[in-house]
Amino acid sequence: MMYVVLFFLAFSLLLYVLLAGADFGAGIVELFSSKKNQAITKKTIYRVMGPVWEANHIWIIIMIVILWVAFPAYYNIIVIYLHIPLTLMLLGITLRGVAFVFRHYDAYKDKSQILYDWMFKISSLLTPVFLGITFGALISGKIIHTTTPIDYSFKILYIDSWLHTFSILTGFFFAALCAFLSAVLLIGEASYGDKKIYVKKATIATIVVVLFGFITILYGYISKIQFVIDFVSNLYAMTTILISAILLIPLWSSIRKGRRVLSRLFAGSQVLLILIAALTPHYPSILFTTDGGISILDNVAPDSVIKVLGISLLIGGFVILPGLFHLLKSFKMIKILERH
Repeated sequence: MMYVVLFFLAFSLLLYVLLAGADFGAGIVELFSSKKNQAITKKTIYRVMGPVWEANHIWIIIMIVILWVAFPAYYNIIVIYLHIPLTLMLLGITLRGVAFVFRHYDAYKDKSQILYDWMFKISSLLTPVFLGITFGALISGKIIHTTTPIDYSFKILYIDSWLHTFSILTGFFFAALCAFLSAVLLIGEASYGDKKIYVKKATIATIVVVLFGFITILYGYISKIQFVIDFVSNLYAMTTILISAILLIPLWSSIRKGRRVLSRLFAGSQVLLILIAALTPHYPSILFTTDGGISILDNVAPDSVIKVLGISLLIGGFVILPGLFHLLKSFKMIKILERH
């Protein structure tokens, strides 16, 4: 059952990056648009994502539950040492949700709409940044895992572990990835006249993602971050990155031509390849502290717990996945089967 649990953990991570990433990215695309294009994007966002946006967060909830139940040692390190960026991320999700609702459904249209608009756009940017910062902190090797926290200051244990250049670069890389996913999604959702707006946005976002990815890896290598050094020297990771680079050619071609299906397939493939390249070389050590990597398979829950969790995930998967697909299809967020 351990493989079932690990599959759902990885699957939930992939879906959260894809779906919630595109959700966050919509606000980023709106933020970096002209006033005219912001109005167009705002209208498109509510038509496409309005009915289903809350469903995207189910995947991070599943991830948290799996870590909490099956891998308590990992869960404790994450929520204890990175509680500040995680709290800021949750605050961003909350503020974004409030702004999302009130700027559209508020009965009174007054100057408060300006506040809601900015709250939505800024929180859409900062939330994925802090999510990326959290991941950057997990792999940076800056976390001091100790049983005697009294020997360290609050700043050293709970701020320096995540507030550094590498994690911040990782945060902006993830935010750029979210903008890229959203722009590609909106290509297939916009009217014919507005499609060129998102074609341009997707092209720019692709370039920004590549630049931030290169800068982040280069900085990590120069700073001798062990995760990055192992990543660069791993044949499988570099092969995966090479495949990702090659796929940029058909990706850009499908974006320029406004191809709904191909652009989404290639965009999703890019995310999948990035996750494979980042996680595979170090598995099962996906968390790095000052003492080195910590295996996710160390200090796991008892076999009886893993068995019950695995069965629950299988049953839940058979219920949730068809229902989620039907929800997205009903509100025409998924148009993968349509030609145009």
